[in-house]
Amino acid sequence: MDSARADALFAREQIAKLGWIPRHAEDFRHLPPPAADIWLGETDDACEQGCDASPLAGAGWTLHPIGQMPPGRVDARWLDAADPDQRAELFAGLPQPGAGADAGDAAPFGWAHRALCRQGLRVRIGGEAGGARQPEIVWLQLRRQPRSAVEAPLLVIEVLPGVQCVLVESHDRGVMDDPRDAGAGAVCERALVQNLQVHLRLGPGAALQHLRVVAPRAEDRIAHHIGVRVAAGARYEQAMIASGSSYHLQRTVAELQGAKAEARTAAVLFAGGSVLEQQVRAAHVGTLTKSSVEALALADAGARIVVNAHSRIAPGADGAALRQLLTGIPTGGQPKIVLRPHLEIHHDNVEAAHGATWGALPEDAIFYACQRGLDERDARAMIVRGMAHAVLARGLDAPELIETLGVEALLERAVERHLATSAPEAQHG
Repeated sequence: MDSARADALFAREQIAKLGWIPRHAEDFRHLPPPAADIWLGETDDACEQGCDASPLAGAGWTLHPIGQMPPGRVDARWLDAADPDQRAELFAGLPQPGAGADAGDAAPFGWAHRALCRQGLRVRIGGEAGGARQPEIVWLQLRRQPRSAVEAPLLVIEVLPGVQCVLVESHDRGVMDDPRDAGAGAVCERALVQNLQVHLRLGPGAALQHLRVVAPRAEDRIAHHIGVRVAAGARYEQAMIASGSSYHLQRTVAELQGAKAEARTAAVLFAGGSVLEQQVRAAHVGTLTKSSVEALALADAGARIVVNAHSRIAPGADGAALRQLLTGIPTGGQPKIVLRPHLEIHHDNVEAAHGATWGALPEDAIFYACQRGLDERDARAMIVRGMAHAVLARGLDAPELIETLGVEALLERAVERHLATSAPEAQHG
């Protein structure tokens, strides 16, 4: 038996030995995930013909420039996890599921991924090409289209020391915005089960500004796990726009390893008659580290949305500073919104602040907007866009970048989708 097959079988044995995520697991107590056989493709409907993309799609990922920005130095390798040598290269340096800062309840997702992973992409950003000096900023867009109805994609990105990178990661299989996406195959029409693992490695002094857009279909079951290691003096910023589905998990684990390492996440979450959970874990290991977690959760009647934030300051992490701010707003009816900020502090010379707020859209703002000629729906959309824009702008902390990446247009489309299914709140109806 080759090593690739043995590794996949070992992962299945781990799931059988350790069991799947129990309903009482602390990280998943409000939205337990579907059973293991769903993620392993062992259900009856998973045996039907899938929706494979063209082989030209490169493991389902396509790389594109961002506008007219110089792409910079990017080395990308699409690897076959069924080939022993390529699998070894694909998983090289990655931790075992549940190891390190991600030693929480999500480990079974990691083992299920190892068992099912068939292909992956490794990207190395930075360095010199042909003696030429590296451009100041590397601009890159990654678009993902599924290769099968049940999949476990892998993405590994290494940002070399001192390199600055702007990355847009797009998961929207309902829209073909660019004719170049034709190389990724037709949009899959079947319900999707996707267990994605993303590993980001930032070298000393590197910076990664990461915009993620995740818009699954209503019947999809999605779990995205992003693991970030930030070295000394490096900075990671994530801004995310995500919408709900039959099951949707977004989990980011950031490990601030070196002195003055920073990590910031900001998310705008839409759940319209669907479910969505975001989990963010920040581990302060080095001295003078900083982290920020901010989320705006918008949900209508029948929706369930959970935001879990957990920040840990390790012993000896002198001068660490962290902030958490979670906000939940019902856009119609009485959805279930759960906000869970949590701090774990093992050092005394630190700064920490956290909070959670829940409430309706401001009535006075809607009233004044309607007085200026807007109907109620347009007024609500304008207010939601304004609040969402402010959250994402604090995440990326670069107004010119927000404009360059077209965040306004992305938000407008997401808000329009959400409010199209949301009934007005009772007090405004």
